[in-house]
Amino acid sequence: MSTVSKATQTFSLDKEVLAEVKRTKGKGSASERANHLLKFALELEKKAALHEEAAGFFPAGPGERDERRSYQAATVRSWSRD
Repeated sequence: MSTVSKATQTFSLDKEVLAEVKRTKGKGSASERANHLLKFALELEKKAALHEEAAGFFPAGPGERDERRSYQAATVRSWSRD
């Protein structure tokens, strides 16, 4: 069984954030809840960055769709001639 290693680090949290962590912690500790929320936020941030990167490779503007439809129509016409 693997052991999770933890390091003690001090962060300053807004009072509202701390109150929400304490309110939603359930049976676990506030530290466990904060770790869970941070991991979730980091994963969400990573997915957003990947989505943004993909959008740069595959822009889907209205002009591109018009060009794609024109190309498809021309392809169909060329196939029908063969």
